[in-house]
Amino acid sequence: MLLPLGLWAQNIIVFDQQTGSPIADVVIYNQSKTVSTVTDKAGKADSKLFNVTEVVVFQHFTYYTIALSMHDLRKQHYKVGLNQKLIDLEEIVVSANSWEINKKEVPNKIEVIKRKDILFENPATAADMLDKSGMVFVQKSQLGGGSPMIRGFAANKILFVLDGVRMNNAIYRSGNLQNILQADVNSVKSTEIIFGSGTNIYGSDALGGVMDVHLKVPIQHNSKTWKISGQAMGRTASAAFEKTGHLTLNIANNKWALLTMITYSGFNDLRMGSNGNDFYLRPEYATVVNGKDSVIDNSNPLIQKYSGYSQFNATQKVRFNIDNLSSLNLNFYYSETSEVPRYDRLIQKKGDGLKYVQWYYKPQKWIMTDLQYINHKKTVLSDNYKAIVAYQHVTEGRNDRKFGNGWLRERIETVDAASLNVNVDKALDPHQFLYYGLESVYNYVSSTGHKNNRITGKKVPTATRYPDGGTHYFLGGAYLTYKNNFANNEFTFQAGIRASYSYLQSAFNDTSWYHLPYSTITLNNRAVTGNAGLIYHCNDWKISLNLSSGYRTPNLDDVAKVFDSEPGNVVVPNSGLKPEYLYNTDFTVEKSFQNKIRVEATVFYSYLHHAMVRRDFTLNGADSMMYDGEMSKIQAVVNAGYANIYGVSGVFSAQLNRFLAFNINANYIKGYDDEGLALRHVSPFFAHTSLRFEYEKIRMELTSVYNGEVSYANLAPSERDKTHLYAPDTKGNPYSPSWNTLNLKGSYAFNQTFLLTLGVENILDKRYRPYSSGITAPGINFIAALRVTF
Repeated sequence: MLLPLGLWAQNIIVFDQQTGSPIADVVIYNQSKTVSTVTDKAGKADSKLFNVTEVVVFQHFTYYTIALSMHDLRKQHYKVGLNQKLIDLEEIVVSANSWEINKKEVPNKIEVIKRKDILFENPATAADMLDKSGMVFVQKSQLGGGSPMIRGFAANKILFVLDGVRMNNAIYRSGNLQNILQADVNSVKSTEIIFGSGTNIYGSDALGGVMDVHLKVPIQHNSKTWKISGQAMGRTASAAFEKTGHLTLNIANNKWALLTMITYSGFNDLRMGSNGNDFYLRPEYATVVNGKDSVIDNSNPLIQKYSGYSQFNATQKVRFNIDNLSSLNLNFYYSETSEVPRYDRLIQKKGDGLKYVQWYYKPQKWIMTDLQYINHKKTVLSDNYKAIVAYQHVTEGRNDRKFGNGWLRERIETVDAASLNVNVDKALDPHQFLYYGLESVYNYVSSTGHKNNRITGKKVPTATRYPDGGTHYFLGGAYLTYKNNFANNEFTFQAGIRASYSYLQSAFNDTSWYHLPYSTITLNNRAVTGNAGLIYHCNDWKISLNLSSGYRTPNLDDVAKVFDSEPGNVVVPNSGLKPEYLYNTDFTVEKSFQNKIRVEATVFYSYLHHAMVRRDFTLNGADSMMYDGEMSKIQAVVNAGYANIYGVSGVFSAQLNRFLAFNINANYIKGYDDEGLALRHVSPFFAHTSLRFEYEKIRMELTSVYNGEVSYANLAPSERDKTHLYAPDTKGNPYSPSWNTLNLKGSYAFNQTFLLTLGVENILDKRYRPYSSGITAPGINFIAALRVTF
């Protein structure tokens, strides 16, 4: 009599055998299928539903199914470890319409980076997470950076979304960005990458694609008793002597859940590889010796002097269940970097010497708080309803001082951003669905500038980066999408439309610096975009065709910025700038064979109309002006005629046996403007190959990463002028050589508490610099991380 009571007093806990992480939504049933239950977000289920003599089956669509007797379950202390399938054919995504949906029903190309793979890869930053996925090319101007390139677009032409909130703001520039680092990679639950412009829930900027990052969420328990759980992690890596510590703490009961996540990362100067082109070496650096600017020989040219930095991230989430169908979520985010050296500028030459002795980003601070209301109560207008109100405050700045010049120029920008998002879905019947919503975003930007004399301490005004009178920037939009899963379940049709409006007003209090012929800039723009997609999915086939349009309205950085874009050129405001529009076609064929082999190929073509690009320009009739002590050619962002971008991507995955899988994905993209010139943000051919072994608690993976060459003829004109970044070819012209690396990683889960991951990246210690990057890639890099779950 006591034995069954002992059994029934226990909760079943289901976890991933290779990470120790709980698995939600595991279906547990007896062999007769008369009794069943599902694990909650903590991976728990009630054992007392099952008879002591029964055999229980554990089933999840991404894990191998197993069956255990209740007797064996008791011997395992009611803890069940599952192994994930090597090839996942049933992915769920939320980025397509803000609600969970089977990936097979989405006409867009969407890739998912999962928490399990993030733990295994151990990326140092969110930019490295995207890079290590093998699906996105990432450029780096400095160690504290990382600018993704998607389908020929980057920076303010791709959209960054964090927990449902738009991160792109009025000063997201067209050059390379590092804002993706605001997302704490150690707190990321999953990331979805939408390729192309093909969804309606996102407005301006989503031309090349969308990076939709989801951080971990508070996990509630099924009792009134408060419970504490969490995870601590320590990681180190040799190439930049990374020192990272992370803590997650979850305190919850059945009504409330509080989640705290804190990360600190510190990086020394980065070491490059020892085998490769000597052009990338750092033979010397500029510094101050006895009060005088001096050039010092680098004792170890492999060390990229003045590239190190540190970063701190903190996230606090609070969830309150109003009832079983609705909840409130209050979230707070904080991110701050140290001073981040702009390495590509520190190696820039003027004549035979270094141009700058100092060039660094001031500590960037980002604060965001948002309130989310989620309701799953069915009404006439909705089945699911989500509203997000958010506020962000961003402070960033740039400091630079030229060699031999005593004046340090300091420019600081602040952005205050408020936003509202509402997303709703409604099932019209079992096959037809509506998704609709609205978005409203307001930014206020202030910009200041001054110069400090390092010798006398004198402080004087200097020209600001953006208009000194402040800028108001507003985006608004509403969308409607219709989806029909036809009754025979072989076809899905999806179509939608979005109407958008934007407004920008910027004021110049002092126009004497550049003698502008105006004191204010005002823009009003409207846009209507849409998409239509058809999907055939039957008998292990998925064939999809998607037609879509997107747009990007000029932001403050496009319209009114003054800065030096590259040596000898200065970019000035253009008050006549208009939006650019993208018309895109995607065609994807995907086939699986007996759940063992998966083949996917996607081709796309994009036509960019009124493309915003930098071109030679005149100001007050002059084509050159004195800027920062140098006569510079005047350029501005203008609407060019058009641009064509096209490409193909492919994926091949094969499960060789139950424990071994092979995977390769490759991407080829080309893009040219109406003058036949290469586009700056078209990445070279890149491919990622892996051989993965998984057995119970062990995972090992051997990978090879390859990047193709970008010849001088295929360099964008703006890149050809950056001779300090690119190695010379046989004719002395700058180009980006091809490169490849070999990497080995492994993990071992001792139990649900301890997870050890080890890795060696760039085993052959190759010296290379990815396309358009300013800093040379890490040399051989030994990585070790230990995670403790409690």
